[in-house]
Amino acid sequence: MEKTTAELTVEYIKNHPNIKSCLKSGLINYSSLARQIAKDLKIEKKTSMEAILIAARRFQDKLSKEKFYEKKIKDLLRDSEIEMKNKIVVFIVKKSINKNSFQKIQNEADLFFLLEGSSSYTLITQEKNKNILEKKLKEFIIKTNKNLALVNIKSGNDIENIPGVIAYLTSLFAENGVNIIEFLSSWTDTLFIIDKKDVNKALEFLEF
Repeated sequence: MEKTTAELTVEYIKNHPNIKSCLKSGLINYSSLARQIAKDLKIEKKTSMEAILIAARRFQDKLSKEKFYEKKIKDLLRDSEIEMKNKIVVFIVKKSINKNSFQKIQNEADLFFLLEGSSSYTLITQEKNKNILEKKLKEFIIKTNKNLALVNIKSGNDIENIPGVIAYLTSLFAENGVNIIEFLSSWTDTLFIIDKKDVNKALEFLEF
């Protein structure tokens, strides 16, 4: 089904984080924004311009409510602890493997996360376990990612009552050009696996 002008406008703004940020803060000229969206989407009719203006203003109202929660998010993160571990390795393993193959390491390792997907497992552990896992998993390994780091943001219990915490954090990584290789969370722990070269950059923009 063909999207409406309003839907296309909201989608456009969401796909342009800088515009979305300015709109949320009220730092944007709606007429200029409408002209830019109409030009980029090739819908430069008068009726389309009016529809874009209305959609942008309505979306700004919605974003202003997000801004209310943004203060709560920042307060939560300001009180959070950040733990970083380097020398992390990630294995993508075929689902057909017997889980007992890595049970012993899972029980003994200082750090070991197992994520179950529809057709594969994702194993996150320390590089010191790499050789033994490679021997045990052998032909079941689909892919191995090395030279990684884990960033764990440890927040208070309030995290479960504040909407948008994960979205806010992931947008920070995207806006600063840091790729999230793996992501997982467990109640108050929010964990990101990133390339080790991005650790210093991540620690800078995660200072609240």
